[in-house]
Amino acid sequence: MTCFRTPILGLATIAIAIAIAVPAGAHDFKVGSLTLQHRWTRATAGKVGAGYTIIVNAGKTPDKLLSASSPAVDKVEIHTMSMDGGVMKMRPLPDGIAIPAGGTAKLAPGGYHLMLLGLKAPLVEGKLVPLTLNFAKAGPVKVQLKVEAAGATEPAHAGHAN
Repeated sequence: MTCFRTPILGLATIAIAIAIAVPAGAHDFKVGSLTLQHRWTRATAGKVGAGYTIIVNAGKTPDKLLSASSPAVDKVEIHTMSMDGGVMKMRPLPDGIAIPAGGTAKLAPGGYHLMLLGLKAPLVEGKLVPLTLNFAKAGPVKVQLKVEAAGATEPAHAGHAN
């Protein structure tokens, strides 16, 4: 008995691979039930930076951001920042950030964020920083952070419709 693959099977495999991780809009990146919106960082000449994004889970099961990495830095840590009696407190979240089913996790200045430790070169406004986000269910997702101005409090395109 002869076994062969049809060209349609190959095309179906390619279509599925494309559907798994495609841009959802000018500023969004979609993988499975997760959409990563407004991925950005600030320009800096120092050795430390921070990364931000909004993660929307349209699925019926929760996911979790477990870790991140980038060839542009020595280490990426998931952190939270809070104010306590006028004192800023920052701490790592070694267990990651939960993204509830049908919910959102916002990584933004003043809250959850990615600490970019040991920058190998300055972050220059307008450039892109490669980043891999590792999720419990969605797995590794390769994206880029757009470098905004040094004093930015949100991405320049945040007010635009996606």
